Amino acid sequence: MSRTRQLVEELRRQLGGAAPLPPPPPIPAIPEPPVRVFPRRDEGRSRYAREAAPHTTALVGIGHVGTRYSTDVVLQFQAELAVAHHAVATLLPEDWAEKNGMIPLKSRVTDHREFLLRPDLGRRLDEESLARLRQVARKDVDVQPIVADGLSAVACMQSGKALLEAFTKECEARGLSVGTPMCARFARVWLEDEIGQEVRAKVAAILLGERPGLGTGDGLSAYLVFQPAVGRTDGDRNMMSNIHARGTPPPVAGHRLAVLAKAMIDQRTSGVTLDLGKLTAELGEAASRHPRAPQERVRLVEVPG
Repeated sequence: MSRTRQLVEELRRQLGGAAPLPPPPPIPAIPEPPVRVFPRRDEGRSRYAREAAPHTTALVGIGHVGTRYSTDVVLQFQAELAVAHHAVATLLPEDWAEKNGMIPLKSRVTDHREFLLRPDLGRRLDEESLARLRQVARKDVDVQPIVADGLSAVACMQSGKALLEAFTKECEARGLSVGTPMCARFARVWLEDEIGQEVRAKVAAILLGERPGLGTGDGLSAYLVFQPAVGRTDGDRNMMSNIHARGTPPPVAGHRLAVLAKAMIDQRTSGVTLDLGKLTAELGEAASRHPRAPQERVRLVEVPG
């Protein structure tokens, strides 16, 4: 036996290694995993989250699994993001305006990618549209409405015509003359300045698809400006957003926008200098400084269990 092996055997003897190990303790019974994994639908939320949730469309108290969101929250977020992507990616057909009885106009943008990257080109008409506008549009009107795709052609096609008709009807009921219906493709908000200037309108109102939010790709926004002219700023405008079935319906929005247009003509101003305090009786909560009730958040995905 080698010297090394002798030393190892002696060490084992001194440490009692020759004795067999004691038997291991019995393994305890492992319970079955729970049927549902945290978080449960309404359990585990704080009191703050439960009371705040009905007052906002924000995701409050959504819970987590370890360091991650729960599965239903992730799926809902992905579905809402898909709605927004679809709205931005959808193109307004070139013949949509004519099929709906409107003058077809187009900005200086040449394609959808350029529209997203060059907002400045979406604020002016191309030469062909400018010539068409000068030739066929009614001039010297009180209000010139413009339907536009903006960042959601989906919203334009779903609610644009309905909002235009409601707005026109309400303006005419107040004795205001309304310009020729028109629709602008690849349009940004400030395009209303050039159009209103060309037709010599007292008020220009562009009704365009707004930047989509999570789960809301069908919302319209309306921007109104008194004495439109190239060079006007956002401080010169008044706007209304979230015009869709779950927010402000087009008939209600049409009424409120007509009230704004009439007030602009009466007060001869718009934007930050427009006195909304005088319009409380007709506009209600829209003229107040109090927060309005949040729109209903629609669940796009349901996870069973």
